[in-house]
Amino acid sequence: MAVSCVTTSPEQEHTPKLDLGNIQTTPIVFNPSMLNLQPNIPNQFIWPHDERPCTEAPELDVPLIDLQNFLSDSDSTPSSSSSTVEASRLISEACNKHGFFLVVNHGISEELISDAHDYMARFFDMPLSEKQRLLRKSGESCGYASSFTGRFSTKLPWKETLSFRFCDDKSRSKTVQDYFCDALGHGFEPFGKVYQEYCEAMSSLSLKIMELLGLSLGVNRNYFREFFEENDSIMRLNYYPPCQKPDLTLGTGPHCDPTSLTILHQDHVDGLQVFVENQWRSIRPNPKAFVVNIGDTFMALSNNRYKSCLHRAVVNSESERKSLAFFLCPKNDRVVKPPRELLDRITPRRYPDFTWSMLLEFTQKHYRADMNTLQAFSDWLTNKPV
Repeated sequence: MAVSCVTTSPEQEHTPKLDLGNIQTTPIVFNPSMLNLQPNIPNQFIWPHDERPCTEAPELDVPLIDLQNFLSDSDSTPSSSSSTVEASRLISEACNKHGFFLVVNHGISEELISDAHDYMARFFDMPLSEKQRLLRKSGESCGYASSFTGRFSTKLPWKETLSFRFCDDKSRSKTVQDYFCDALGHGFEPFGKVYQEYCEAMSSLSLKIMELLGLSLGVNRNYFREFFEENDSIMRLNYYPPCQKPDLTLGTGPHCDPTSLTILHQDHVDGLQVFVENQWRSIRPNPKAFVVNIGDTFMALSNNRYKSCLHRAVVNSESERKSLAFFLCPKNDRVVKPPRELLDRITPRRYPDFTWSMLLEFTQKHYRADMNTLQAFSDWLTNKPV
């Protein structure tokens, strides 16, 4: 039986620890069509009782932010325009509560979103041997992964993913398109073109949201936008197959995103849950909206003013679920530290200087992302031998 939606705070359940001893030596093959024919799912996919999904999670009250007027403002428009003030107020309110909000009238065409979902379905419908041509290599963050069976041996997620880099760098303007063509051949050029365009749109939208985040924190409107120009970000396609025992497993385990900002588009199937006020709550799909949430790297940039929030994905026994996730990350060598406006004698620095490449390496080689990733990383940096 599934557990209740009300549970002990995850921070109280365990302290952060390195996950180096949890590497799978002889990984099982994640083939859900075969696994669902078995009377029981393998133990590697069964989660501890206190982390299993709840029967019915109440809906989270997430602010809906209309960007139409804000996006139509020219760069010379004062930051005091009513649409800008209202949008930054709503973002501040959300980020002080849980770090999640929805954006509508975002300027991304419905056709592009539809194409991105269609090509995602085509990819995950491919034979396993074809998808494995993009197999993620050990210690890397990009490529195809089937339930991370090569990285971990317990608490495996019931999902497949495809992740790839996007570089907002004029000298490397076709990073995504080249990735698909180089790895799968020129027959996959249409895939690459769609996701190149989608990533460019997500990057542009991310920079506009960064303007609002800066305003909401009392920082210069362009500070965070400029910090994330030439970003080196990650695009991820998520596929959650049906599971015969959805009350025993999770599509994605509880974690905070180590990246800076996540822009998620869900299909029509429920699955996203956020841990707020000691309770798991769901964010229902809205085809016209993107779900946006703060990640650990921006938490460090805001000097802990805005906190990343624990979330997870659940699965069901009837319907597959898919989502598109764009993870905004700074350029690899940009030093992550808060602007001086967020520092004073009363509010000291909360985290040491670091670069995104350092945190990314930590999550890929030393630590399985959870709600304590940033603190564990900070401790690791502080105690690391020079």
